[in-house]
Amino acid sequence: MKALTIIWIALPLFIGFSIYLLPKMARYLALGVAIFSLGYALKIFNIESLLEFKLLDSFGVILLIDNLSGFFILTNALVTLAVLFYCWQSDKTAFFYTQIIILHGSVNATFICADFISIYVALEVISIAAFLLIAYPRSDRSIWVALRYLFVSNTAMLFYLVGAVLVYQSHHSFSFAGLKGSPPEAIALIFLGLLAKGGIFVSGLWLPLTHSESETPVSAMLSGVVVKAGVYPLIRCALMVSEVDPIVRIFGAGTSLLGVGYAVFEKDSKRMLAFHTVSQLGFILAAPEVGGFYALTHGLVKSSLFLIAGILPSRNFKELKKLPIDTPIWIALVMASFSISGFPLLSGFGAKVLTMKNLLPWQVIAMNLAALGTAISFAKFIFLPHAKTGEIKVKAGFWAAIVLLLGGLILANGIYYEAYSFNNIVKPLVTIFLGWLAYHFFFQKATIKLSRTAENFDHLIGVMSLMLIFLFWLVLSPGIRGVTG
Repeated sequence: MKALTIIWIALPLFIGFSIYLLPKMARYLALGVAIFSLGYALKIFNIESLLEFKLLDSFGVILLIDNLSGFFILTNALVTLAVLFYCWQSDKTAFFYTQIIILHGSVNATFICADFISIYVALEVISIAAFLLIAYPRSDRSIWVALRYLFVSNTAMLFYLVGAVLVYQSHHSFSFAGLKGSPPEAIALIFLGLLAKGGIFVSGLWLPLTHSESETPVSAMLSGVVVKAGVYPLIRCALMVSEVDPIVRIFGAGTSLLGVGYAVFEKDSKRMLAFHTVSQLGFILAAPEVGGFYALTHGLVKSSLFLIAGILPSRNFKELKKLPIDTPIWIALVMASFSISGFPLLSGFGAKVLTMKNLLPWQVIAMNLAALGTAISFAKFIFLPHAKTGEIKVKAGFWAAIVLLLGGLILANGIYYEAYSFNNIVKPLVTIFLGWLAYHFFFQKATIKLSRTAENFDHLIGVMSLMLIFLFWLVLSPGIRGVTG
């Protein structure tokens, strides 16, 4: 398994650069890498115990492979496959496929690394590949959005790197386990970097503009898997160092409410989806021990929603109410919206039930409010008009991607089949019904427009300083202080 893992990590980088030599084979080479990742992820679920490899002793690299890794890797494989299907009949160049595969490989690497320096390298490669994909259209707007993403990401990773050095100074190891007994400033700096990279809480307000302004397949990749590269280390740290678990859960609850608070008032479909990415990442963090399953469900749902949103006749919900959507496309849109709302028969239901069962008492109210806000938000899609118009012409690649993603949601429904009890079914249905009522009687008519001032570049950097102070307070507060030894 060790040799297979090393090959699996190296293959995307090798193939990615080889695409330049064989541009006519770009799509096929990229597809082969994604299929290999899918096979590797499925193999992980057949491993009975956790696997740990130390390649360079105390200096790194520490690899940790278990079911948590498997869920995240499976998400990356399926979303990448869907994006490749979507782009199959497009005019994307070899450069595009090179960056997709390098991004895919570096995201995979973060899902098995258990040391801070390896994660740092992988996250920096992700930043570069994502920057090039966001800027791919080469328009002034796309280049500015890409540079904005890169500046925020690099600033965050500078904080992270200082924190990683402080952990090594304390334990002569970069292992995640080194957080226990490390100085509070190390924990605060590392968490600041990961929170910003993962798009969590106010540190993630760079995300809506970036995800909504990128090309459709790039938005699907960013929202489906890339942000999870910052979330995964937080979950792994919470599981390995119990003292930081409350900090992760606090940000899980906070970001769930923040994201959904913006989403329910948003009138732009892609921005609404982007804000819901912020919110749904909170569900992953709110219950770290079961975050892998929720990450899989969210990745499949959100990438399918971005792909569908990309072919709708408008991004404005007000205009969409006057433009009937082709019924087949509307059905796909409704299925994905039902899943993220927690409707039974799709994996979003099981993921939400499992998450809710693993919450601490103080999280319950916040997460239920976030679930209600999710139902309100996606009522905007569910109640759009539809008809067999035939006006929207889509390529076969689109349907291949949607069938793969929605099929995955149906199959993944069996992962937690124990969720299907009367009480578990009734609660989400009541929440969805209340959300629909709130949408029809208030939010559909509301004209509230939230300010975008906090998304300005200078404010994004300033917020990092405030977040650092907040993190210091969390680490030093009673009940959390034990982590510092």
